[in-house]
Amino acid sequence: MNKCILKGNVGQDPKITTFDNGGKVAQFSLATTERGYKTKDGKDIEEKTDWHNIIVRRTKLAEVCEQYVRKGTPLLIIGKLQNRSYEDSSGIKRYITEVSVEEMEMLGGKKYEGAPALEPEPERQAAAGMTGEERKIADQYKPILDAAAEAAAVDDLPF
Repeated sequence: MNKCILKGNVGQDPKITTFDNGGKVAQFSLATTERGYKTKDGKDIEEKTDWHNIIVRRTKLAEVCEQYVRKGTPLLIIGKLQNRSYEDSSGIKRYITEVSVEEMEMLGGKKYEGAPALEPEPERQAAAGMTGEERKIADQYKPILDAAAEAAAVDDLPF
């Protein structure tokens, strides 16, 4: 199964691409941070921040990104990892790994006027087209996601 769950803060305003047919794609980076801690023997382990390339291909979600997501916005993203390659302007083949968003939830932080209300959990799962097995897995992770949402209320990142 290719599924990843990320909770972090947006690194820069989303880049929105609009196509002739009206479709939209949003791209941005997301910072996730593992907090530092002290081991039993007194050794300090520093916090570690990882950066992820995020791509939103669903037009409705890309429109939400365009209207409400800004640098520093805390997000919970559920998606899948994808690898692709491209040729840069110098003719060199480059490789990139990105998270293709399936679901996204804005966490804590500022409430933007006119932001869409979130659907209750069962309707969101049904709308996402989850099978019974996927719903069982999502229910397994619900305590983790709830804890992540509570932790999002504390925003100590410098951006």
